[in-house]
Formats: sequence, structure tokens, C-alpha cells
Amino acid sequence: MEELNRLSVEEFKKKDKSPIVIVLDNVRSLNNVGSAFRTSDAFLIDKICLCGITGTPPHREIQKTALGATESVEWEYYEHTLDAFISLKKDGFKICAFEQVDQSLALHTFSPKRNEKYALVFGNEVFGVTEEVIKACDFALEIPQLGTKHSLNISVSLGIALWDFTVKLNLIDQDT
Repeated sequence: MEELNRLSVEEFKKKDKSPIVIVLDNVRSLNNVGSAFRTSDAFLIDKICLCGITGTPPHREIQKTALGATESVEWEYYEHTLDAFISLKKDGFKICAFEQVDQSLALHTFSPKRNEKYALVFGNEVFGVTEEVIKACDFALEIPQLGTKHSLNISVSLGIALWDFTVKLNLIDQDT
């Protein structure tokens, strides 16, 4: 890890975080939860809100894909996703559902503002983000797709979304 110039868990916890929080709305796959932790660690995400039926650490299946990121990335559990929103909105977050819905914006056309904080919401693998949750969001964003499938795995969507926001918010050091 030293040769790769990676942070220790202690260094990660002290580091300034990205202005992005991840919200998992009733995600059923523990592997997807673990991937969310691992990807959140890679992009210095402050925390993950695990909501509804979404599994929580410690769990062997989460750890299998998180590879220790449950130790570095903070997380909170909410029985209801809308309860997480109350806390996030109080802290000044704009909430963006990643879902294909009427009036959703293509991700590449959305320009996040540098002085804003964002909560990115990803939903259940079969049913997506619940309708009541979408209605409570400030934006609905979707990742345009060109093939025959109409959805991506949560871990893939989350990675694309975090990379996009990180680049657009200019959060990567030129030395990185």
C-alpha cells in the first residue's frame, strides 16, 4: 500500500471528504452494499446512508466486496429512506436519485455546483428507487445507455456517478 501511495484508515478518517453522500434505498444484495463501500472509499465519500432492507456491516458478504472499506467509510442506518433525507436536507444536501423516470436528466448534461453538497440515491436492484423517495429528491438523473438492456448494476452506476461528480466538481488533484 505504501508503494501505491494509499491512505491508512486513520489518514482516510482525517482527510477532507468529498461533498457527496451515498444513499442506498432498499438494496437487497450484500455484494452491492460492499461495492458501494469500496467505491466510496476510492472517492473519499464522507458517509453512506443504508436504508430499509439494505444490509449493514459487519457481514461476511458485505466484507467480501468491501475489502475493509467498512472500516474507513462512515455509515448510518435508517429504517426509512425519507428519514435520512430529513437529516441530509437539514445539512444542506441536494438529493439526486439515479433512476430512469419522466423528467430525469441525462447525467452528462447535469452540472453539479462546487458550493453544493450532494446525496446520490441508488435503489433496489429489481424495483429501483421507490416512488415516494423519487418525489422527495431535488433531481432525478440517469445514465444514458445504448444497448438492449435498460439498467446497470448498482455498483456500476455508483462508480460512473461518483467518477462523473468527482470530475465535474474538480475534486481530483492534478498530481493524482
